[in-house]
Amino acid sequence: MIPGAILLAAAGWAFAFGLAWGNFWIKIGLAVAAVCAYALAFRKPDLRVTAVSVAEGVVLAAVLYAVFFVGNALAPFVVPGARGQVGGIYALGEGPPRAWIFLLLCFVTGPGEEIFWRGFLQEELQKRFTKAPGFLAATALYGAVHVFSGNLMLILAALVAGAFWGALYAWRRDLVALIVSHSLWSAFIFAVAPVR
Repeated sequence: MIPGAILLAAAGWAFAFGLAWGNFWIKIGLAVAAVCAYALAFRKPDLRVTAVSVAEGVVLAAVLYAVFFVGNALAPFVVPGARGQVGGIYALGEGPPRAWIFLLLCFVTGPGEEIFWRGFLQEELQKRFTKAPGFLAATALYGAVHVFSGNLMLILAALVAGAFWGALYAWRRDLVALIVSHSLWSAFIFAVAPVR
């Protein structure tokens, strides 16, 4: 179950980032849909929506956006060529209208990624290896699949965001808050107020 999930995620992210042809957003949407379907075949996630979970998700999205805003300002002092690499991240998604990207991120990739990466893979890894090692393994795998982008800043961004959501999942196991956080954060950082 876990090896199959890892292989499917690697194949999906390789398809989205590694192939030059096709629209990136369609490819990543398909990749996320595939891993989410895999996760749902084995586990029904706890998706009890409460006002508290939604509010927490909004606050967590704002906190992570602030972290990336500061990180973007500091990155050129730490990573050579950081600004060009950040530009390369945004270049991946050029083309479709921002409203279309916003909806895809809010209702497909954000929920799908959290259901798979935290609600399924991290949950299974924590059960097998206990909480801390499971969290670390899931975070490392989340960063690793972004290697197919060939973009160091994107890999680092995935590790930071993955560690943020993964730590919160290990602590609270509130998947709804993480879905709201991931969906809003990614929609705003890519389609509303890009950090570059």
